[in-house]
Amino acid sequence: MAGGSTMRTITVTGTGSAEAAPDLLTISMGVECRGDGVGAAYRDAGMASAAVTGALRQHGVADADIRTSGLNVRPELVWREGEGQQVAAYVASSVLTVRVRRVAAASAVIAAAVDAGGDNVRLNGLDLGFADESALLARAREAAWKEATAAAEQFASLASARLGAVVSIAEHPLSPGPVPVGRLERAVAADAIGVEAGHASLGAGVTVVWELLA
Repeated sequence: MAGGSTMRTITVTGTGSAEAAPDLLTISMGVECRGDGVGAAYRDAGMASAAVTGALRQHGVADADIRTSGLNVRPELVWREGEGQQVAAYVASSVLTVRVRRVAAASAVIAAAVDAGGDNVRLNGLDLGFADESALLARAREAAWKEATAAAEQFASLASARLGAVVSIAEHPLSPGPVPVGRLERAVAADAIGVEAGHASLGAGVTVVWELLA
């Protein structure tokens, strides 16, 4: 600064969030089969997985939204007196990650997959989210900016000063808050499980440095 003066600044951090109804449900489900040999277990797991993915496709899930991972074949060991550890069976398993873009249809999709795979299916969990987070994140950023600005203006007023130009802006990630997972309800034993999406939120944080004027 001219004359050796030092710029006075004020730094404030603001946070904000925005919520909306989720439009994407991600399902993690496993397929697990036992057999007397590796080949039998692997074959049965493949058939069960094919049945599940076929049911998913019949209910409108696109190929790009079905991903297989975690393929594994392992021995199932038991302890027998006088014989030690013995192989009782072989277990073949895999994990399917499925994205359902029609959340309202999630109950029917899950029911169809479970029916197709039968006792070989393991439902690991559900996650609700958004196919495109940009619009919701923009709203969260705006809320964070407004909070930071309001606080900065208050502090400047308390210091008998006023805000000048913005010196810097830094966005920082927020630890994810509790995002509701699809609520599961079963009316009677014979009914399919219902998924209620509710609302989910995204958060944003911003740290802003302003020039502080006299």
